[in-house]
Amino acid sequence: MAEPMRRWVDRYLDHLTVERGLSPNTIDAYRRDLHRYASFLDKRNVTDPADVTEQVIRSFVASVSASTYGRDDRPHAATTVARTLSSVRSFHRFLLREGAAAEDPAAGLSQPKLPRSLPRPLSVEDAGALMGAPDAASSAGLRDRAILELLYGSGLRISELTGLDVDDVDLEDGFVRVLGKGGKERDVPLGRYGREAVAAYLTRARPDLAASRSRSALLLSQRGGRLTRQSVGRIVAAQARAAGLERRVTPHTLRHSFATHLLEGGADVRVVQELLGHASVATTQIYTLVTKDHLREVYYTSHPRARLDAERS
Repeated sequence: MAEPMRRWVDRYLDHLTVERGLSPNTIDAYRRDLHRYASFLDKRNVTDPADVTEQVIRSFVASVSASTYGRDDRPHAATTVARTLSSVRSFHRFLLREGAAAEDPAAGLSQPKLPRSLPRPLSVEDAGALMGAPDAASSAGLRDRAILELLYGSGLRISELTGLDVDDVDLEDGFVRVLGKGGKERDVPLGRYGREAVAAYLTRARPDLAASRSRSALLLSQRGGRLTRQSVGRIVAAQARAAGLERRVTPHTLRHSFATHLLEGGADVRVVQELLGHASVATTQIYTLVTKDHLREVYYTSHPRARLDAERS
């Protein structure tokens, strides 16, 4: 990677971290995209931001779209390509503002329209089976149940979950204080099952897992450290298998299920927006499409006139 471009990428990442306060995970995504972009430019001897043209950027995006990854050489998803282009476009806007280039070569490039993929929530029955899967006789099982209840019962993002400290949980009032995207704090209700699960973990499991390195972290690994995102993902997947669920279940599946089940239960979309920590209600409204599909399915399988119409069609 050419040194001038490396410096500009580093300056931009510092800008995102310090001035815009983006999360470490978002910064990591920008870093991967822009290091790849700078390497692409370096191979074509484009070392000065002012020498980048729209055609160069188009060629880079095409190379990402045509490349594969993983042992089975899977093509990159359209969302990955779109995110990479978004990173490059925002980087060039930064270069223009900083005077590194006289014009923005990415200004004429528009983001591709992606097909909207609807969330796939668990059914209420499957969610209940998953909550009951952990072994309540072991410290790890009590911890895992607390994890599942926090993800499904409070709709936390995985980064919000792993960042929780003991003092962030108010069992008496039934609230969890989380640090969301953009460094915004919000209080999320914790229901009866969640309070019971967290209380059992704190009194019967965390003391066994705690070590000198634990400090204030709420959820601990077997070695006493703060649980990572990857560890939580493995725990959720393992408990889903233990519950007999045949589909892939991730921490975000439980967040999807939290939102969908609230809306199906009659919650207002703006209340769900606040609970999820979405900056815009438009982000939350995708869940209303899921509930409409559910309502339509129930209608066509339950109402005698609807069943008759379906049989005729």
